[in-house]
Amino acid sequence: MVRWQRGLWLFFLPSFGLLAVVLLWPLGYAIYLSFFDYYLGSDARTFIGLGNYADLLSETRLWRSMWTTMLIAFGSVGLEFVVGFALALALYRLHRSAKVFSVLLFLPHIVTPVVAALFLKWMLASNWGFIDATLLTFNIEPQDWLGSPFWAKVSVILADAWVFTPLIMMVLYAALQGLDTSLIEAAQIDGASNWRILRHVIIPSLIPAIIFTISVRLMDVFRFFDIIYVLTGGGPGTATETITMYTYQLGFRMLEVGKASALGVITLVLVAALLLAINRTLNKTYRGGDR
Repeated sequence: MVRWQRGLWLFFLPSFGLLAVVLLWPLGYAIYLSFFDYYLGSDARTFIGLGNYADLLSETRLWRSMWTTMLIAFGSVGLEFVVGFALALALYRLHRSAKVFSVLLFLPHIVTPVVAALFLKWMLASNWGFIDATLLTFNIEPQDWLGSPFWAKVSVILADAWVFTPLIMMVLYAALQGLDTSLIEAAQIDGASNWRILRHVIIPSLIPAIIFTISVRLMDVFRFFDIIYVLTGGGPGTATETITMYTYQLGFRMLEVGKASALGVITLVLVAALLLAINRTLNKTYRGGDR
């Protein structure tokens, strides 16, 4: 490395310092607290090693909340990706008014998630909500959208998809703008069907954008809190209690900060392993490589 290149590291220091303050230090402190029996507001901290991790991994509530998180995460992200990809392809095929439609379709994402959740909670309210009132008008018996364990999960998935599908749509639409159209034209000349073009030309070309959108959304869904808190509060019972909701209960309701910190570390390891597996699977499937 030449001398002038060494000086470039000085420009990196401010960003690294900010990153250390807002990310690395809280992460390190959370890992540190996870080894202690510590209650919020208490001066006593008892070192228990991996005790918090052992207690959490033996709890049925943790595994139930983890299963709920996985169900909501894959359900919402899967729905968002399918609908967002379909809308992105539709906009890509649309030669006129694409910008107008993209702005209109992006509007739900502009709304603050808490405000969107309040709006959806009003729509899903039993009997007098917009959806129930509409169904009753046609003599259709509505479901208990937020009071039934099954329909509460469905409502949360649909709420998250409604808010964040526009984000995936815009990212994939932007990626489609950089697509090499000569590949599509060559496939059409060879007589390839639209499905084969999509499967063997478009999707492999969009793998970096697909990995990015799925990774960002999965990381976001695993810390899913605001919409669930407003819509169901984790209920009915613990039917929609995700890992983040359980962490909130441990840290701010039961004040078990050490245990909540340990759960945060477990979540971090779980998400990192999941994203690595998805990245490797997509690259192997569509590129034949191990990246």
